[in-house]
Amino acid sequence: MPTVRTILEEKGDTIYAVDCSETVYRALEVMAEHNIGAVLVSEGDRYVGIFTERDYARRIILKGHDSRTTPLKDIMTRELVTVTPDTSAEQCMALMTRYHIRHLPVVEEGRIVGLVSIGDVVKQVIANRESTIAELENYILGTGYGR
Repeated sequence: MPTVRTILEEKGDTIYAVDCSETVYRALEVMAEHNIGAVLVSEGDRYVGIFTERDYARRIILKGHDSRTTPLKDIMTRELVTVTPDTSAEQCMALMTRYHIRHLPVVEEGRIVGLVSIGDVVKQVIANRESTIAELENYILGTGYGR
């Protein structure tokens, strides 16, 4: 069963973060530059929240705020739902469904070591299922052994 560790090994553990004193616009620039849907929000050397495309849509656009002047700390999501590297991809999907979120910070030994998205998780689950199907087909057909 694939885990978050497997996902991070394949995609990398790069964490993009923006300081909470920066503007929403700056966070959007970072997200666009790296083609990502969320950034962690930091204060000094610690993470204090997350900012996502959904936060932008619901807390800036719909409320009529200006992304160039609104500080990230005013609209970021403060409560983080986190996972560990040993969390299974299926458990990630269950958490994302339960909390209606698309990104999970990965915590190991009390510090954030990565961030996984719903796309990362689904990709891993599909790859695992395809591998299982191929193994079962080889078993049934008696192929793929002893080569």
